[in-house]
Amino acid sequence: MYLLLVTVVIFSSWIYVRWRHVKGFWARRNVPHHPPHPILGGLTFLQRENPTIWMRKMYKEFKTPYVGTWMFWRPALIINSPEIARRILVKDADVFRNRFLSSGKSDPIGGLNLFTVNEPLWSYLRRRLTVVFTAAKLRALQNLISTKTEQLSMRIRNDISQNKFIDIRSLYADYTTDIIGAAAFGVNGEATLTGESPLRSVTKTFMEYNLHRGLSWSSIFFFPELVDIFRFSLFPKSSTEYFRRIFRTVVKERGGYENSAGENRDLLDALRKLKYEADQKNEEITEDMLIAQAAIFLFGGFDTTAVTLTYLTLELAYNPHVQEKLYIELQEAKERSGGEDLDATTLTEINYMTAVIKETMRIFPSMGWMDRISSVDYRIDENLVIPAGTPVYINAAGIHLDDAYHQNPGKFDPDRFMPKNELSVTPFTYLPFGEGPRSCIGKRFAYNTMRRTVASVVLNYKLIPLPGYNRPEECSIEKRGLFLAPDRPLSIQFVPRS
Repeated sequence: MYLLLVTVVIFSSWIYVRWRHVKGFWARRNVPHHPPHPILGGLTFLQRENPTIWMRKMYKEFKTPYVGTWMFWRPALIINSPEIARRILVKDADVFRNRFLSSGKSDPIGGLNLFTVNEPLWSYLRRRLTVVFTAAKLRALQNLISTKTEQLSMRIRNDISQNKFIDIRSLYADYTTDIIGAAAFGVNGEATLTGESPLRSVTKTFMEYNLHRGLSWSSIFFFPELVDIFRFSLFPKSSTEYFRRIFRTVVKERGGYENSAGENRDLLDALRKLKYEADQKNEEITEDMLIAQAAIFLFGGFDTTAVTLTYLTLELAYNPHVQEKLYIELQEAKERSGGEDLDATTLTEINYMTAVIKETMRIFPSMGWMDRISSVDYRIDENLVIPAGTPVYINAAGIHLDDAYHQNPGKFDPDRFMPKNELSVTPFTYLPFGEGPRSCIGKRFAYNTMRRTVASVVLNYKLIPLPGYNRPEECSIEKRGLFLAPDRPLSIQFVPRS
């Protein structure tokens, strides 16, 4: 009994001393901060508020170049300064190569993909997968995207004729699942027309948030040490089993891994080639590693693109002058093309459409922050050095809405991204895809898809707000999710153009 009491006293004393040290970490360095919670640190918002909304609040409240916080008991730094962001993401990117988030060894599909993996595997994968996203490879997908945009327009027309409620996020998610499923897995789906397909059944589960999934993602992004203990996963386990089955089936149809040195038609071919070349050099590339890349391309792209298109559609409905200007420019481009469908090159040249897309992502960035971890002691400025291993978070969501960088930032104003005005935008104050070596590999693919979609929708339909729905900036946000997305169905009226 005496020994037990001594043990409890010693342990309690250690906890107390440790807590005092943790609690005073940022105060000793004169860094502004909120007092940490004794268990959650700075993460008291988890499951109660979306991280992007929390980041914006931290930005507005402190109005300082950086703010101290804690990932449970681990000190972390929120970066509110574009100049410091530039150094972390680009100039000193070698120091911040790795992400803090991790999905652990118990979740190979979630832990071995390009989004979550760290060096040296990250460089190896990034170098070999970049080829899939060149302009030439994206041109090869134009027929697929054109077919799906036609089906999207047909789906809207059919839903109108049947007086169906159109949940625009689900509508776009049906469409993006088909496109990315074909590009990543080589799987053709009919979700765009019908709302149903085997792959869409899987992506629907990814749009649902519950307590277990919220805890899983919170651990992966903010306390990775818990992932293996509780066997959390980035993707629902049922989804990973489906990925394995479909991936093996399509690889077998294309000749397996022994005949994979030809031209890369899509991501699946690039992954087959990666495996083929690794086997020739006796390098270990597991099948799970390949499946992980296809999975993250699908899950990292289908809903983020769908949500961006949802907010963009709402903004056009509530800003008819923007919608009309875009419609006129699209019509004029179509007339110059002799009435033919607009190809990818022509769409890229319509500056106002690109400006509309950029403005949407400024106000509604899918992920309003970027995490990195310092590999060495690093001098943030003349007043602060952070220890090696300190996570840093670039607060893009806060920077995007700072009136010091974007005049009247709450207003939807695509003109700020027109060529004559975009040159005056302060560098690193617009970061929807990140910057530097670890910026989003799918950026070009996303722009390409969104341009096609917006052109098709605006040319075929006039977008009008429905009574009873909030304006885009007033829409409530999913609290348990990590991405900025609405927590309920949203709709508008699609009126066919003559």
